[in-house]
Amino acid sequence: MSQVIVFGSLHYDIIVHGPGRPRKGETVTGDRWFPKCGGKGGNQAISAAKTGVPTAMIGAVGDDDFGRVLVANQASGRVDSRFIRIVENVGSGMSVAIFDQDGDYGAVIVSGSNLALGQVDVDAASELFSRGGVLVLQNEIPDAANVAAARATRSAGGRVVLNAAPARDLSVDLMELVDVIVVNQIEAEQLTEGPVVDTLDGALDAARRLAQIYPVAVVTAGGEGVACATGEGLELAVPALKVKLVSTHGAGDEFTGVLAAELAKGSEIAVAINAANLAAATLVSTPQAN
Repeated sequence: MSQVIVFGSLHYDIIVHGPGRPRKGETVTGDRWFPKCGGKGGNQAISAAKTGVPTAMIGAVGDDDFGRVLVANQASGRVDSRFIRIVENVGSGMSVAIFDQDGDYGAVIVSGSNLALGQVDVDAASELFSRGGVLVLQNEIPDAANVAAARATRSAGGRVVLNAAPARDLSVDLMELVDVIVVNQIEAEQLTEGPVVDTLDGALDAARRLAQIYPVAVVTAGGEGVACATGEGLELAVPALKVKLVSTHGAGDEFTGVLAAELAKGSEIAVAINAANLAAATLVSTPQAN
């Protein structure tokens, strides 16, 4: 078993539940709200650590209450949090997520201290990177920071997993360093400039197109399932497990964290995808603490 290094975002989330998400200019009355530790990077680190794989989080928080809670949450989740840097005079990243009655949501993030991540954080964690393993990246931090972390991992013989969320143009430097790309339906549509991905077959078609660029491409399709294609010709289309939906929040991060952990264990991609699919299904069907 090797290690998982998550290099990425930490956000303090404010979760709001209401009858629906407001339209432009509309105010709706919600019924409850609560805080939650998040950020795609933070969520993925917690998810990977739950599998028992040694997991470290490299991130940046502000010198504020949000930041202190975020660091403590990683430590309580058995994540190595030694390399979370405190950035002076910048607020911690945060988000507001609004859920409707069906459990779907929309969110706004304010990146804050996450934008400070860069080569300095890679250098500070050189002892981690020297051991290789599986590196997990997202698009909530600067592209240059992702490139620096990916280069350090590749130099040590490790693998790079990019959860390309939210979708944005990727530098050629980063694209050439990615071993596994993980995207959802919307991100797949944007990155491939292809047709709408609203079926499992559509997800597989998108994965095929991404596999022309990346060695392994994984496209999650919500309630339809997950598809995978590789540059070597392997194709998978795994239907979603039938569960009662409580909330979709964090499902993609749970999937990515468990996928990375399985790869760190040495699992083949098909085994890793099935384990991640099960973990995501369990999460979306389980009532959250608040």
